[in-house]
Amino acid sequence: MLGLLLLSTLPGFYAMKPFTTKVIAHRGAWKNTGAHQNSLASLQNAIQLGCYGSEFDVHMSADSGLYVSHDHVIQNIPIEKSNAAQLTAVKLTNSETLSTLEAYLNAGKKQKKTRLILEIKPSQLGKERSLLLAQKCVEMVKQTRTRALVDYISFDYDVCKKVVALDPKAKVIYLNGDKTPTQMKADGLDGMDYNHSVYKRNEDWVQEAK
Repeated sequence: MLGLLLLSTLPGFYAMKPFTTKVIAHRGAWKNTGAHQNSLASLQNAIQLGCYGSEFDVHMSADSGLYVSHDHVIQNIPIEKSNAAQLTAVKLTNSETLSTLEAYLNAGKKQKKTRLILEIKPSQLGKERSLLLAQKCVEMVKQTRTRALVDYISFDYDVCKKVVALDPKAKVIYLNGDKTPTQMKADGLDGMDYNHSVYKRNEDWVQEAK
């Protein structure tokens, strides 16, 4: 097991054939590989495995830097309250430096088959910072010329709508499970990635999404 997330997408969400199952490496392919989750090595592992996508999480530092990490705190260092000097000193378990979003995207664009699934993590410091993070992520994707490879996901609906407003052609998927397919389509989102329990409670959403 390599910590891979099997994602069955609903027809049309990624312009795939109906009922096609694709493999997305959750935080990259890191389990049992020696790579740290969300590291550049975990991204490369996902690419080498031929995964459809490699998911990763982005936070914003106190001085507005963008860093790739699942948790808000890494090695007892709160990302949102720390600066670049503190964060670049962090060494992951595989001896890598904590990756910036720029470095991650630049590594990912060296290939064309594995999609880069960018999760914008809601800020613990308030909605304003969450929306600023969304803005900076879109700007960095454009700066690195990786728009064709990147899909955006978030548990914050306002963040999803912010991405759409900044880049209407971006592929944006919502995660939290509380919006209908009709509402998401009206707001310009491309689809939903909900826990299976949400679909069990709202079986009509599947047909509605189709």
